[in-house]
Amino acid sequence: MADFLTDKPAKLERAFLVGVQTPEMPAGEAAELLAELRELVENLRIQVARAELVNLRRATPALLLGSGKAEELVALARAEGADVIVFDEELSPAQQRNWEELSGLAVIDRQEVILEIFADRAHTREAILQVALARMEYSLPRLTRAWTHLSRQRGKGAMGGEGETQLEQDRRIVRDRITHLKAELAAVVRQRDIQRRRRQRVPVPTCAIVGYTNAGKSTLLNTLTGAHVLAADKLFATLDPTTRQLALRGNQKLLVTDTVGFIRRLPHGLIEAFKATLEEVVIADFLIHVLDVTSPHFEHHHATTLGVLGELGAAGRPIITVFNKVDAATPAMLARARQLEPGALLVSARSREGLDLLEERCLERIAEAHAVTELLVPHSRYDVIARLHAVGHVQSEEQLDDGVRLIGRYPPAQAAFFAPFVVP
Repeated sequence: MADFLTDKPAKLERAFLVGVQTPEMPAGEAAELLAELRELVENLRIQVARAELVNLRRATPALLLGSGKAEELVALARAEGADVIVFDEELSPAQQRNWEELSGLAVIDRQEVILEIFADRAHTREAILQVALARMEYSLPRLTRAWTHLSRQRGKGAMGGEGETQLEQDRRIVRDRITHLKAELAAVVRQRDIQRRRRQRVPVPTCAIVGYTNAGKSTLLNTLTGAHVLAADKLFATLDPTTRQLALRGNQKLLVTDTVGFIRRLPHGLIEAFKATLEEVVIADFLIHVLDVTSPHFEHHHATTLGVLGELGAAGRPIITVFNKVDAATPAMLARARQLEPGALLVSARSREGLDLLEERCLERIAEAHAVTELLVPHSRYDVIARLHAVGHVQSEEQLDDGVRLIGRYPPAQAAFFAPFVVP
């Protein structure tokens, strides 16, 4: 099968970035996105030779930009010795093809950069399948980039007429591969559902850590639970969800899941492909939304995360908003954070500052989901007391002549088991 990247150099080394400011965008947003694109490209170990910001009044079907501006940018890219032009704006397959013909260079957009990073970082079977599916669906309408002679034949047909063209054959192979990947992914998701149901037989409250990429979610999980999840200062360091148990005050247990970071202009195909992974967000009892208080763009990151949660159907989940990295923050940064989210917690996952308050807030969220109940358990049924400690939260425990009096909470799914011991 011909790869849709066939015409590109084997190793891209120098990139020329193009950002686009349209009249609909707030002033300065394109510059912020272009800076983010630079970091994305550098994550692929490609040197950024130059970045240009273009003001666009009206998009053109052929090249997105006007032909004069396009020729000017191509000349700049060649002068910088670039071997790839990277657009921050999404290019149609035709626009991408026209740019490559005009420049003689590889031309990609933000979507393709993110897809390449995800492909580089995926480790579990599910993540690898999801990325492969997203890449195949992205490549299908772009297969013509790999073939300049579209009438190239693959042999004669059964009736002796013109045979199947190479392009048609490649499209059929890619469609078959997409079908196969979807079937494989469905099988993996079914297996994970079985594992989750086993876990839910002993129900424990759950929360998911969400937020913009590189906000410190994995570091927070590691600090809270003693996990050893990769926590690196780079975009999309964590693609695969990791769940660890956190022991809160009073032996209250909480399952905490770290999720993939969100980003502005995340390819829609990736949102669809990663819904299976991110459904941990949808079923969690509550979410911990982590923001990097030192980022000059955390307002945009806040809006992006809430937007993606809405696409996932998780907009109604209870949220604890946390501003991380306060140990490196200035008073002005903290003031902006309080203005955006007055009730947010200010923490440092590295120094543990504010984490006691976060754990208390988690206990409050659990308490809101599970009502406090009084139980009287006979001395002969210490298994009931052990179970309450295991699946719920015990606020107080008192030894009486006729049994043990407990004040605590337990998940609704356990109501039938504890019902005989509830004090009216």
